[in-house]
Amino acid sequence: MSARQHEEMSESDRRYPDGTRAQLLDIVRIQMKEPRPHTYQTENHLIDDGYYWDRMGRADWPMLTSAVDIHMSSLWVNGYSSYHGSNDRIPLDQAESLPNSLALIRANEVVISATAEGAAFGDMQRKVRARWTWKGQSYAVRVTDPEIEQCALSQPDTHLRLENALVCVSLGEPLDNYVYKLAAAIITPCRV
Repeated sequence: MSARQHEEMSESDRRYPDGTRAQLLDIVRIQMKEPRPHTYQTENHLIDDGYYWDRMGRADWPMLTSAVDIHMSSLWVNGYSSYHGSNDRIPLDQAESLPNSLALIRANEVVISATAEGAAFGDMQRKVRARWTWKGQSYAVRVTDPEIEQCALSQPDTHLRLENALVCVSLGEPLDNYVYKLAAAIITPCRV
């Protein structure tokens, strides 16, 4: 996280000394100032923006699959769904006691869709969702992975099927007394 008002990371924050920017699967060394855990987002650290990031390598498929969360029995708390989602949100009061806000899971098949979810209410902007089943539970969550989102939005309303996918699920900032599960990255062997 940054020291900005909303703690967001800028493009320049993610820069290497040669001017290129960190990419998905880069192994990066980052100078930190201090831990900044915030309730369920226990992983938060404040970056030292006076330093460039150092690219140490790139993750390969075996490295990624060895990092999958095998001890989680569910994605935190289930049973709460938005209008277009499935098990995609958690009441804020329940989220505040969670031990973490990131999980890497393996889904046999992930279906990506881009549809105008709010068309009935005059909102024609398409939203991208990922749907999968994991440990007997169905999930339909918003996608924030920029590459997957762009790929889905570049095509007419359709369903993209990704097999043998790893999904990095994160818990976003609170909104209307809920915390939403987000597909922050969707990785398949062909993206590695």
